[in-house]
Amino acid sequence: MQTSMLKCKIHRARVTQAELHYEGSCAIDGDLLDLAGILEYEQIHVWNVTTGARFSTYAIRGEEGTGMISVNGGAAHHAAVGDIIIIATFGNFEAKELVNFKPQLVYCNEDNSVSHTANIIPVQVA
Repeated sequence: MQTSMLKCKIHRARVTQAELHYEGSCAIDGDLLDLAGILEYEQIHVWNVTTGARFSTYAIRGEEGTGMISVNGGAAHHAAVGDIIIIATFGNFEAKELVNFKPQLVYCNEDNSVSHTANIIPVQVA
């Protein structure tokens, strides 16, 4: 049996562009893609913290070092420049692969530079 697990996440990135008439997808700064382990054309889930909108699309490589997060095509209706979003991918894993499994987590500053990385999410306390 396989279990669907969080593979990686870019946390609290800011949308820098919303291009309705660009070919659909989400362009992500190539440095962020690589650090998070997101592949070009990989399915991504985008959760808009600002508006509550949730949608899926695929990742394309944006220019490295720019902090670009461009929500394109129809998805541009669900995000505006300045919105805070979370971008996540999931993978299907066999039980034996989960023994040492940890997701790759990338946390962003307001300018989409990297604040820090981690592979665990702290326990939520009451």
